[in-house]
Parts: sequence; C-alpha cells; structure tokens
Amino acid sequence: MTEANSAAAFHSHMFLGEEHRKSEGKTWAVIWLCAAMMVAEIVGGILFGSIALVADGLHMSTHAGALLLAALAYTYARRHAGDQRFTFGTGKLGDLAGFTSAIILAMIALLIGYESVVRLHTPVPIHFAEAIPVACLGLAVNIASAWLLGGGHDHEHGHDHEHATAHRHDETHRIATEDGEVVLEVFEEGVPPRFRLHSQSGVAPASSSVSIETVRSDGVRQSFAFRDLGDGLESIEEIPEPHAFEANVRIGGRTYPVLFEEHEHAHGKATHDNNMRAAVVHVIADAAVSVLVIIGLILARAFGWLWMDPVAGIVGAVVIASWALGLIRDTSAVLLDMNPDRGMAEGLRRTIESEGDQLADLHLWRLGPGHLGAIVSVVMRTRRQQDYYRSRLARFRSLSHLTIEVRKAA
Repeated sequence: MTEANSAAAFHSHMFLGEEHRKSEGKTWAVIWLCAAMMVAEIVGGILFGSIALVADGLHMSTHAGALLLAALAYTYARRHAGDQRFTFGTGKLGDLAGFTSAIILAMIALLIGYESVVRLHTPVPIHFAEAIPVACLGLAVNIASAWLLGGGHDHEHGHDHEHATAHRHDETHRIATEDGEVVLEVFEEGVPPRFRLHSQSGVAPASSSVSIETVRSDGVRQSFAFRDLGDGLESIEEIPEPHAFEANVRIGGRTYPVLFEEHEHAHGKATHDNNMRAAVVHVIADAAVSVLVIIGLILARAFGWLWMDPVAGIVGAVVIASWALGLIRDTSAVLLDMNPDRGMAEGLRRTIESEGDQLADLHLWRLGPGHLGAIVSVVMRTRRQQDYYRSRLARFRSLSHLTIEVRKAA
C-alpha cells in the first residue's frame, strides 16, 4: 500500500537563507564601494599619467563584476521565490552563482600564475613609487569590503567542521541536588544513545542510588539503571528515538523531573550560504594577493630582489586556486543533489527503524541554506498512517519539504 504526502496541494517553497535580504544588501554595498574606487582609480590614472592606477582600476572592475553576479543571484532568487516554475524554489540559485564565481576565481588564479611565471623568467621594470601605494589602496578597499560583508563567517578554506556527521549531543540539564549539582545528558558519540550523569564536584553518586524513568507523550514509560564509569555514571539501557520525554531522575531517594525536547537542525555545509561565501572568498583572495604583492614589492625595492614580485604572485595564485577548488567542490555537491548532512540521514534512519519498521529508501538533498528536502520510503511492521511518521520526523526542523511513502511488509 502506498500513501502519498497528505499535505496541502500547494505550500510554501520559500527556501532562502534566514539572512537573505541582509546578505543581498551587504553585497550591493560592496559593489558600490568597488565601483566608486574603480572610477576614481581609472580617472586618476588618466589625469596623472599613472598606468598602475589605470591597471588596478580595471582589476577592480573584474572584482566588482564577480560580486555583481552574487548580488543579482540574491535579488533574482528573492523576487522569484514564489514562482511556480521552480519546482523546489530558488534556494539553489545562490549555489549556482557560487559555482560560477568559483570557476571565475580559478581562471583568475591561472592568469595570475601564468603572468607570474612569465615575469620570473623575463623580469620587467617595476615602478615602486606607484605600485606600492596602489597595492596598499587595493588592500584597504578589500578590508573595507570584508567588513561590509560581515567578516565571512560562512566560508572555510578547504575544511569544514561537520560535527553533525560524527555525533550529536541532545540538550544538557543541570540538576541541583542535596549533595551538589549534577549534569545529565544523552550521550551518543560513536555509541548507542545512553544517559550519562556527572557530578560538578567530581564525586558522582553511587550507581545504585540513581535511576531514571522516562514518560513519553503517548504514556509509554521506561526505566533505566546505571553503572559506574569511573568519572561518572552511564545508563545500562539504550535510549530509543526520539529523545523527547519527561525524565524522572531519582537520586538518593529524591526525584527530579527533567524535560527533554529534541530538535535537530541541519549542520555544516547544509547551512552555508555559498553565494555569500563566494563573495567573501573573492574579497579575501584579493586581499591576500595585495598583502603578498606589498611584501614582494618592499623586498624587491629594499634588496633588489625583482624575483620576489612574481614569486608572491605564484604563492597568491596557489592560495586562490585552493579556495576556488573548495568552493567548486561544495557548490557542485549541492547542484548534483548529494547528501548534504550524513548525520541527519542517520538520525532519520534511527527514528524510523527504532520501533521495528524498515527504511526502504531515503533521498536527502539541499533546497537552500538551512533547508533540506527528503523523500522517505517506509516498510511498516504494523499498519500506520503516514501522518504517524510525519509527527515522528517533526523534530528535524530543517526538513522544509518532506514526502513520505509507506507500505505494509509482505
């Protein structure tokens, strides 16, 4: 038997990031800054006969162009968020823009690397009096741009702390007892979920004096005994999913009620705004090159090491290429609908199968920053309506579009 999603035929497909409008405004502000600086450098270079200023102004135009791509993606995605032509909304438009920006960034890295290698073999005269101030001016603009964009908290250079793919802790509760404060948590780092209890004073109560009875919303009760771990206590019995219940914690003859409310959100790359990340990478890459160029120019001027300028360019090209490849990898994974959060996928499986049902098929993909879509196929042990599974999966708050298929086991 198959039961389709019983949700309303039409519902919101607004899968934009929480700070979409704010990010859009910040990006346009940086574009205006870069455009003003570009015009000032080109006009000033023509008036004062400085080819270095003109060249940097033209370089600034490519910088503004890359940011314009990000800003247009934000604006278009917002204006067409309700367009029914987009089956799953416009949340991925930022990832498409980020992917395109990463390709442009990689091409810039190749051009910088090529020009640097050429100059390493065939040095050209350097006008230090003009080049160093222009490089400092470019660095100042990039610092201002990074500040306007908010410091780039969404981007990483080749790494990602996806703690959700490894483990997850439920909320921690502190209980004030007659013998001092104890900490109760659900622990599941690489092991089946169990209660753990630690004393703030370092001396845990005797395991024989501690027990927990959980009471779920449907009235089901379960008791847990404890064993000594040396530095604390751990329940002998495993905790079934979901971890939402009232826990009556009995310590030394007294009972302390504790409420566990479990909510899971997307983590790691599933929450990143890759459009803003691409914009920030452009700004920081340009700033990094400016710093390297300034160092190279100063050493070349002080010691006559003309080779330092192209070497700085090569190092900058390698750094930019590394960031571009990381951005290409992450944005292409979104565009190809790869699993964005393996920790959540495993949590979905545990929740469905904790009562004997079987998860026959699972598709999990990203719809936009912090928004995930899922198609879940369940083989039931006992006959249940799909709304039952929908309620069990309600704690996965980042599942913005959920389709459930259920059928009875043969």
